[in-house]
Amino acid sequence: MRPLFFLLLLLHTCFLGGNGGLHEGLKLLKTEFALRLYQSAAGIRKATNFIISPAAVSIPLEILQFGARGSTRQQLEDALGYTVHDQKVRDFLHAVYATLANSSHRAETELACTLFVQVGTPLSPCFVEQVSRWAGSRLETTNLSKPNRTAVHGDQRASGQMAGETPGGPSWEQDESAFAQLVLVSSMSFQSTWQKRFSTDTQLLPTCSEGLVLQVPMMLRDSRLSSGQFQDPVGQQVGVLELPYLGSTASLFLVMPRDKDTPVAHIEPHLTASIIHIWTNSLRRTRMDVFLPRFRIQNHFNLKSILNSWGVTYLFDPLKANLKGISGQDGFYVSEATHRAEIEVLEEGTKASAATALLLFKRSQIPMFKADRPFIFFLREPNTGFVFSIGRVSNPLD
Repeated sequence: MRPLFFLLLLLHTCFLGGNGGLHEGLKLLKTEFALRLYQSAAGIRKATNFIISPAAVSIPLEILQFGARGSTRQQLEDALGYTVHDQKVRDFLHAVYATLANSSHRAETELACTLFVQVGTPLSPCFVEQVSRWAGSRLETTNLSKPNRTAVHGDQRASGQMAGETPGGPSWEQDESAFAQLVLVSSMSFQSTWQKRFSTDTQLLPTCSEGLVLQVPMMLRDSRLSSGQFQDPVGQQVGVLELPYLGSTASLFLVMPRDKDTPVAHIEPHLTASIIHIWTNSLRRTRMDVFLPRFRIQNHFNLKSILNSWGVTYLFDPLKANLKGISGQDGFYVSEATHRAEIEVLEEGTKASAATALLLFKRSQIPMFKADRPFIFFLREPNTGFVFSIGRVSNPLD
């Protein structure tokens, strides 16, 4: 697990510096969490497209902090890098989630967490109140004693469709010794319109992917954008571009190796919150040509295995979990944690002829960002630095 001592020390210093410092400290911690999640997912989905949502993963971990006690709570706090039991942190997160909810009229954003609780289990009124106030979260009772229980679908957007690719939703092993179980299901989806739409129809252009040359539909655009060329800690050159969505409610932040022969896997391990912070603050606006593939990614993950690898183990252990804050009873633990995320990046605007596209190819005086090789993307809220989702495009045709 990535050491968090430096970031925790930074956050403590930010508390002393007031709300402005707290804002910056939590932005770094959120970015660090997103990168750790990305790197864990990248290890599972080697050389493939994937997307995972730090926002949708962090929300259930935040909620569980309200019900966790002792070492169980400490493991959750270590995984996130902060505690929601600090009033300043809680107020900041409430404000961020409210901002995201208020921007939904300009972007189709679905951020949800459902906690399925064994029917008949008494719940702490305080815990129920905290869940109801947290972003996109809700409690639902069901009978968790039956494997492959189809009742664990609830609302199709918020739970059933996220449960996985197999019919019947999530499955789990029944533990007769457990008094009650809790199933976490989180999801995130996003779709929006570019601040400035791509000016032409997609064109088939050659793109490198894992040693292959593919003909990929590319969106084309000429505009003033924030971009930069940087080095990672081991000296590898990367190109960075930020594409804003309508209303600046979100932006797509792209990181791509400058050298086509440099695999994106060589860049991934060296990304840190401080590096992303430096890059985002060093971008410069310039007129440029952008070539971006059209792509759609949808997948799901078993969060239990990822969190176990981070040291969050007590939460899933019926003998060690301490979640007395949920119901006041022993034997309460999380049996499953699944996650689903999706993103669709499309061109929206007027169609143009192939001749217009050829004019873009022939320009020599304008810088170019051409995503014709695997790249990493962050979907983020620019004002708060909140990371909706993070992922990799290895092959836009998959």
